[in-house]
Amino acid sequence: MLLVFIVGDMLGAGIYTLVGEVGAEVGGAIWTAFALALVLAILTAGAYAELTTKYPRSGGAAYYVNRAFGVPVLTFLVTFAVMASGIASASTLARGFGGDYLGAFVELPVLVVALVFIGLVALVNYRGIVESVRINVAFTAVEVLGLLLIVVIGVVAVASGTGEPARALEFKPGGTVPGLILAGAALSFFALIGFEDSANVAEEVVEPRRAYPLALFGGLAVAGVLYLLVTFTAAMVVPTERLAGSSSPLLEVVQVGPLSGIPDRVFSAIALFALANGALINMIMASRILYGMARERVLPGAFGRVDERRRTPWVAIVFTTVLAMLLIATGETEDLASTTVTLLLFAFVFVNVAVLVLRRERVDHDHFTVPRALPVLAVLTSVGLLTQREGDDFLRAAAFLVLGLALWLVNRRATEVEPADAPGAGGAAGTTNLPPE
Repeated sequence: MLLVFIVGDMLGAGIYTLVGEVGAEVGGAIWTAFALALVLAILTAGAYAELTTKYPRSGGAAYYVNRAFGVPVLTFLVTFAVMASGIASASTLARGFGGDYLGAFVELPVLVVALVFIGLVALVNYRGIVESVRINVAFTAVEVLGLLLIVVIGVVAVASGTGEPARALEFKPGGTVPGLILAGAALSFFALIGFEDSANVAEEVVEPRRAYPLALFGGLAVAGVLYLLVTFTAAMVVPTERLAGSSSPLLEVVQVGPLSGIPDRVFSAIALFALANGALINMIMASRILYGMARERVLPGAFGRVDERRRTPWVAIVFTTVLAMLLIATGETEDLASTTVTLLLFAFVFVNVAVLVLRRERVDHDHFTVPRALPVLAVLTSVGLLTQREGDDFLRAAAFLVLGLALWLVNRRATEVEPADAPGAGGAAGTTNLPPE
């Protein structure tokens, strides 16, 4: 079940929208960028495997950073960065939803569709977690079928001689191969995020020491193999220039590939399910993190309010939806994906340092241990990917963190003057939602 959770969290949305963007960075050898991104994801996954089996409780990056450093403001910024990455990711997928995949059914302005779409996602989120999870399970099955269809097209193209495998080995002229692959990996990393969410369910896993690493690395392997097959197929079947200029690159594969009998609308519908699923997962995660921080008195208490009937954190849902709408209105798909990666890389740097710092702590049970060199490599590669970001990516990420810091300071000032016997005054100002045990 954990393996399915991890695979479902990673698969689909990024690959449906970013193949063309990565092709524009790398050339026909799109799969090389995804391969490097997979290696970098595995490095950071090693840190999560050790920390999650050592401290099998929910909280993820925030808990590990807080336990390692004990600095409330740093823990808060890492937590807020993870929350903001979910909003940026959902915004990316919302713009992808309004692109050519929807164009197979109706032509509408991308911005209008994206804004309406994120509003509908908010309504599902407000409706309740049970309904959201049911939709997630169904949509995950659909998006996996879509990727398997692309793989089948690749197999048929090779068997029939209609594809051009040599094109999948070509790099964009005018740059060095390592530089092109790194630039592409910095963007394609977006398609591999999601594995870190599994740390939040480790508390409910039977024998996490045995099950969690297998599910984590197994999930990365399943997603990675599918992504490599899909990107190789896309480059082999469709000219790179056409992929790079499309907002629905995998639809181009279906149209040009040897299985031309597949209706455009069928595959477009599959892609729309995938985009909707990814956006819903990210907005649920973002609103719940905001709600959790408010419940622990790290953010203003208003974010902790829940609807009396639906029992969902409606203020947090409204706030995260407004932020998503602002991002949708001010950024293109590639820009928003880059912002997502920037925020997560910031968190990953601290998680990988935390695993080294916490080596000095001993626990009374066996746990997975990653070789010391891997977290060091993960820090270096995360910083390396950050150097590939544009100035606008850092500005958007910084704007999120400044907003979060402002909310944290406002809440801290309010709780400092709150009477000691006020309801809920037991938590100290500035404490994190996941204090050390």
